[in-house]
Amino acid sequence: MRRGAIVRMAGIGIVVGILVTLVAVLIPWLPTSASEEMDRIEFVFWFATVICIGIFALVASVIIYSVLTFRSPPEDESDGPSIHGHTGLEVAWTVVPAVLVVAIGVLSAVVLSQNGNAGPNPLPVKVFALQFAWRFEYPEQNGLKSGELVLPVGRSVRFEMQSADVIHSFWIPEMGQKQDLVPGITTRVVVTPKREGTFRLVCTELCGLGHATMRAPVRVLSQAKFDAWVKQQQAGAGAGDKGAATFAAAGCGGCHTFTPAGTNGKIGPSLDNVAADAKKAGEDVRAYVKESIVDPNKVIAQGYSAGVMPRSYGQSLSAEEIDALVQYLAGSTQ
Repeated sequence: MRRGAIVRMAGIGIVVGILVTLVAVLIPWLPTSASEEMDRIEFVFWFATVICIGIFALVASVIIYSVLTFRSPPEDESDGPSIHGHTGLEVAWTVVPAVLVVAIGVLSAVVLSQNGNAGPNPLPVKVFALQFAWRFEYPEQNGLKSGELVLPVGRSVRFEMQSADVIHSFWIPEMGQKQDLVPGITTRVVVTPKREGTFRLVCTELCGLGHATMRAPVRVLSQAKFDAWVKQQQAGAGAGDKGAATFAAAGCGGCHTFTPAGTNGKIGPSLDNVAADAKKAGEDVRAYVKESIVDPNKVIAQGYSAGVMPRSYGQSLSAEEIDALVQYLAGSTQ
C-alpha cells in the first residue's frame, strides 16, 4: 500500500477518533461515583470504551478512504478485480480482537473479585424486599430496623438480601453494585461508600404493578453522625411511635396516601379514610385495618384490584409490629 494512502487513512482515523472521544467524554454517561466499587466499574467501562473507540476509528477510516478513493463513475458497471485472501490480515483481525476480549475479561474478573471483598471489618446490613418496599436491619445495632438505608462513609457494608415474594434487584446508581434478590435464596453484595450525600435505592427488576414506586432513600453519613442516627432511632423505638416506624420501615407510603406520615402513594387506596371504609364494610376500624394487612384480598376498596397488595405482611411483620401499625393507622384517622 502506498505511503500516501496510509497517511490519509491515519488522518481520517484521527479525526473520527477525536469526534467519538468528544461524544464519550462530554456526555455524562455515568453518575458521579460514590463508592470504591463504582470507581473500579468505571475503570472497566473506560478501558472497554477506549478499545471500542480505537476499533471504530480504524474501521471508519478504511471505509471512508475506500468510498472516496475507489468509487466507480456513474457509467462504469464493470466488476472490480478479484480479491484473494491475505493471510497476514486474516491472522491480525483474528488475533488482535481475541487479545482485546481476553484483556477485558481478565480485567473484569479482577474487578469482580475486588468488589466482592468486604475486608476485615464490614458493617452487616440485612435487606428485605417485598412488593413494593425495602426494609433494612442492622444486626450490630441491636437489630435496628429502618425503611431508610443509612450508611457510614469509608466503611465497607456487606448486604445480605432476601425477597419475600418475587425477584427484585438492588441498585444504587452512584455506587455501581447491583444484585438480584431471589425468593428462597440469600444473595450478597458489598458497597464501600466514599463520600457523604443523599442517594436513592431503586428496584431494577420489573416486580409488579408498583415497581416504579419501589424506591428507598439512602444517606451516607460520617461515622459520628451514623452513630448518632442509630441512638436516635433506638430511642425513638422505645418512645411509643413504633407504629410510625413500622409504617416507614414496611414501605407502606410507597403505595398509600397517609397524611400523618406525609406520604402520597397512589397504588393502593388512601389510608386517610380507613375509618369511613371500615364503616362501609360494617367492621370495627381496628379489625378492618388488621384484616387489610394480613389478608388484603378479603375486602377490596372500590376502584382497586385484588392481588396487588402483597399477602406476606402477616409473615414478614411481627405480631407486635402489626398491632403497632394497626394502632397507628386506626388511631390517626378516628
